[in-house]
Amino acid sequence: MEQINRDALFCDETEDYRCPSEADAGEVVTFYFRTEKNGADAVVLLEYDPETGALLQEWQMKRLSWECCAGSVGNGADTNRGIDGSGMADKSDSRFDYYSCALTLGTKTFSYVFQVTWGENVCLYNRIGLTEDAAAHPFRLIPGFHVREWSKGALMYQIYVDRFCNGYPTNDTETNEYIYLKKPVTRVTDWKEPISTLDVGRFYGGDLQGVLDKLDYLKSLKIEAIYLNPVFVSPSNHKYDCQDYDHIDPHYGVILEDADGLVCPEDTDNDRAHKYMTRTADEQNLEASDAFFARLIEEAHKRGIRVLVDGVFNHCGSFNKWLDAELLYQHAGGYPQGAYVSEDSPYRYFFQFHNENAWPFNDSYDGWWGHATLPKLNYEESPELYQYILGIAKKWVSAPFGADGWRLDVAADLGRSAGMNHQFWRDFRAAVKEANPEAVMIAEHYGSPYDWLKGDQWDTVMNYDAFMEPLSWFLTGMEKHSDEENPALFGDGCAFFEAMRYHMSEMPTASVQCAMNELSNHDHSRFMTRTNRRVGRLASAGAKAAEEGISYGIFRQGVVMQMTWPGAPTIYYGDEAGVCGWTDPDSRGTYPWGGENLELIEFHRYMSGIRKRCPAFRNGSLKALAAGDGYIAYGRFQSAQRAGGACCGVTAVNTGDDWLTLEIPVWQIGARDGAVLRREMMTYEDGYNAGQVEHEVKDGYIEVKIPPVGSIVLTGNDTALEEMRLPQDI
Repeated sequence: MEQINRDALFCDETEDYRCPSEADAGEVVTFYFRTEKNGADAVVLLEYDPETGALLQEWQMKRLSWECCAGSVGNGADTNRGIDGSGMADKSDSRFDYYSCALTLGTKTFSYVFQVTWGENVCLYNRIGLTEDAAAHPFRLIPGFHVREWSKGALMYQIYVDRFCNGYPTNDTETNEYIYLKKPVTRVTDWKEPISTLDVGRFYGGDLQGVLDKLDYLKSLKIEAIYLNPVFVSPSNHKYDCQDYDHIDPHYGVILEDADGLVCPEDTDNDRAHKYMTRTADEQNLEASDAFFARLIEEAHKRGIRVLVDGVFNHCGSFNKWLDAELLYQHAGGYPQGAYVSEDSPYRYFFQFHNENAWPFNDSYDGWWGHATLPKLNYEESPELYQYILGIAKKWVSAPFGADGWRLDVAADLGRSAGMNHQFWRDFRAAVKEANPEAVMIAEHYGSPYDWLKGDQWDTVMNYDAFMEPLSWFLTGMEKHSDEENPALFGDGCAFFEAMRYHMSEMPTASVQCAMNELSNHDHSRFMTRTNRRVGRLASAGAKAAEEGISYGIFRQGVVMQMTWPGAPTIYYGDEAGVCGWTDPDSRGTYPWGGENLELIEFHRYMSGIRKRCPAFRNGSLKALAAGDGYIAYGRFQSAQRAGGACCGVTAVNTGDDWLTLEIPVWQIGARDGAVLRREMMTYEDGYNAGQVEHEVKDGYIEVKIPPVGSIVLTGNDTALEEMRLPQDI
């Protein structure tokens, strides 16, 4: 007995297989499923309860007729209506059959899988693919959950402001300006000075003027959105210990009013930090810095670049004006007393204190992970704090600033209970979307984000589990901090796809499409350093070791995958210029202006250009095509009536030390025999080749040769694909 051709089975949550892919309650949605031509007797859509996993209902799907479609595609007439009467264009073609059913979406999440039968053969298909557990990893359609189109597949750029570009040296933090972590802070005058292991109180002088000065450079990379690490008033260079949520730090903005008064090296407190008090508490400085930030966003928008700000709402800093554990605002005057200073402070319940008899100067407050410098915010006992932060959420995405969304630091840690956490993010989302419907919410999160991605909280996540980590294991055998090596995972293509399928299935596809896909960031080692496949940190290995034994070939493979995998590829500043570094703090080195690796920058421009020319890389379907020891190949594809037209792309990667000849089954992404796919990029250890080479599809396959430690990218337009079309009349 013939078996079901399992490689032909396909469905996902894109517009090609669910129309519309995002819908509201009461809206009619048409679902599609693909099989081999004449390769199934029946396809049934099975609805499961998303909470219990119980089977709720079955819908028999109708096979669409190829003959009906052949004479009517593209004319918009009534003859283009599908045989199910849904108004959907017929999608069956010469290689595949497409099954459909149309349903009215209710108010609850619609969870579903597909059952395919052929003779006595029965199989189930869910988000991961073929499965034996029908209720696990179902497709999900969440009524009312819409992710902004601009963010899906957007090319982003992360900037750690202090280390990017010093555009305005007069606002630099001065040596001995204040005491931080029991030591005077330091101004680093040499931009190229290596990062210190005790780094948080050392300032290189990068600022928002520097970001403004480099907007045209970012535009040349085809960047569509900037993600700024925190920019609000804070005493550290990382600024994850917020001092004042209401204002941009004048050290990043504008200092109009200044003062004398530095601390002495032997000081242990900030009683004499008059310069710092004036710079960070004077209203003129704060208002001028806010205005400059508004101007920066305006200039970015003129260039078609969105701006995301970093929100740290789980905790603030001990310098925060609500707590004032450093007594800065007490000395500056004109501010209400902080909760550390007085039990009668209006901010008393913004924090949880455990000793009611310790005032004045009560240090018994909760700190995040026990850190006194990071007091945890007490939402449970302070409705005033709750509403204040919701006001902050709205303020920065509203005029005159108009930021385009939030990156949310340690978002799952906020509050002391899961119930409070989820309710807060529901309210935060409502506030943000009311103020700016186009804004997005991207959470920092490790582990499954499933419970926060149900349509009423976050839009998406920084994609550690479904991008950074599996990619790093596959290409380098290293985990993302360079703390661990696992040679068994290096080059294991099957393990790579298995991990990606699992973790992507924990997110709605709309969330996958806008998830931040980074190779590196401020919390992890630089990807370039991971290519040396060496365990180490700055304190244990030294700065030089981060640059030793690196592989540009592996790095280029990472960029190729980043630019062709589903999600929002996010370049961490300096990665494109060849910056190395161990994990935090070494990953926070300065951008090497004047010493950039120009070849790597140009390579990024080539890859961003390929991505832009082939819309399938932005939001097309994903299909694993080949995997084994030392290699993977995958395809991206979309139908004719998706934005940008029908197109497909294929990426193949060889982690081995020898040339690899690979036959790739491109029939699985709809490529027809006799069609030509063009190789647009080939990378290898010593460089890359952007010349176009044609590959003809023969019997459903193309044969490619991939260099050692290399990769290739191929594209095809509508002439390369079978006739698969989206609805013209809904």
